[in-house]
Parts: sequence; structure tokens; C-alpha cells
Amino acid sequence: MQKVEIALALGFFLRKIAFPRMKETTCKKLQEIGGFALAGGCTKKRMKQVVEMIRAARNYRWVAVYKIVKDEFVILADTGNEPPAYPRFPIKQGLCGAALESGKPIIVDDVHKDARYLPAFHTTRSEIIVPMRNEHSRILGMLDADSDKLNAFGEEDRQFLERAGGLIAHCLH
Repeated sequence: MQKVEIALALGFFLRKIAFPRMKETTCKKLQEIGGFALAGGCTKKRMKQVVEMIRAARNYRWVAVYKIVKDEFVILADTGNEPPAYPRFPIKQGLCGAALESGKPIIVDDVHKDARYLPAFHTTRSEIIVPMRNEHSRILGMLDADSDKLNAFGEEDRQFLERAGGLIAHCLH
């Protein structure tokens, strides 16, 4: 089966079977991200394009993929031109560390009220962290989205980022 056919089949699956509660437009964005990720490999340039697609799909302020390298989270790709205050940090720290420990996504409505938060940007008000897993369910990294608004993330964001992370997790090997 060709990559385009795989992407189309993936889109149908995402829209009709796996996540029927997700908006049609969100599912279409996931299909585009999946097709792009499958078609082009995992170069630094392509990963930067993928995180930008994820950011634009839901109008997030900032998105990053953190890969676990030894005992640290290290940014593999992020959006924007300004690097965060912590492009790498120990796996036991921050909201990424909390998501790694629990194995579950974390949504923080007001980061200034959460002691685990590492301030990547002074304008961040809310954040969502989603573990990215390989085919054996081992966590390889985190997909992180930030907003400059309070209470910016909900259930559809969690579902979207979990699926987007699943589509690109193979790039974290």
C-alpha cells in the first residue's frame, strides 16, 4: 500500500471509528499531519514542519516535542524562533516529569499555581503535556503545547495531541 493510501485510510479511521466525538476539522488536520509525517521521514526540518502543523491546527501559541535522552528531556523540535528557557532538563522535573511519572497527559489551567511548572516563557498561562509512546507503549518523549490564556486546553486538545503524538512518535527512536 502506498503512503498516500495509508494516510487516507488513517484519516477515515480517525474520523469515523476511533474518535467520533472529535470535530471533523480536527480529524482532517490529524490526517494531514499523519500523511506528512509518513511521507517525509524524521529530519530536523521535517519535525519542525510537523510541530508547526500541530500548532496551526488548533491555534496553539507554542508546541514542542521533547525526546527522552538518557536522564533528560531534550527538545527535538519546537515552533517559533525564540528558544524556551529550558531546552533540556532532568526527566524528574517539570510538568513533563510529572507526565512521565504518571504515564498520563497533564493539563494545567494556570501554570502559576502549579509548583511543578518550569517557566519556559514568561507569558505562558496554561499548558498541556502528552506522553508519546512507541509501539510497545514505552514513553519516548512528550508533546507540549502552551497558551498565553488561562484554561486554554480541554478534552479535544488532549485527544488531538495524543493522536498527533502517536503519529510522530516513531521519530523519537
